[in-house]
Amino acid sequence: MGIKVKSLFFALLLFLASCPAFGLVLNLDGVSVGVYFSPNGGAMEAIVREVDRAQSEILVQAYSFTSAPIAKAIVKAHRRGVRVSVILDKSQKGEGYSSATFFSNAGVETLIDDKHAIAHNKVMVIDGAIVITGSYNYTQAAESRNAENLLVIRSRELAEVYRKNWFAHRDHSVAFGR
Repeated sequence: MGIKVKSLFFALLLFLASCPAFGLVLNLDGVSVGVYFSPNGGAMEAIVREVDRAQSEILVQAYSFTSAPIAKAIVKAHRRGVRVSVILDKSQKGEGYSSATFFSNAGVETLIDDKHAIAHNKVMVIDGAIVITGSYNYTQAAESRNAENLLVIRSRELAEVYRKNWFAHRDHSVAFGR
């Protein structure tokens, strides 16, 4: 990391430590970064908004996924012709009716990453230009009860790094089959 990037990063961390629980969009050296905290800090709304704006591709990696608004937005994007693919943790495979079942039944490509003790990613890459990540799980508890964080980063360069990582996980994942 260059000195300028490190300085911006540390300034961001200091700033975030003093932020209340609501959304904020910063411009860091030309990169737009949306910052959200939970509970009830706008993270779920930010994710749904970005998914609703998607035009060509949504790549998802999720450990736990119980947020109905986010899941519905993803299926809605799929139905309007956006290429959507979801990689979930193997814990989703053993549950009766899980998010894997929901996505699969909706025709969304659904994969299970069973090569790791836990596939604990919480990432979306949208249109090769937006990265959504942070500790925020795609769950109702994350939105209403937990203390979590979410970043919405508009950077094609960063999105490409996350896309490559997503495809590396896809390559060792298996198709969900109930």
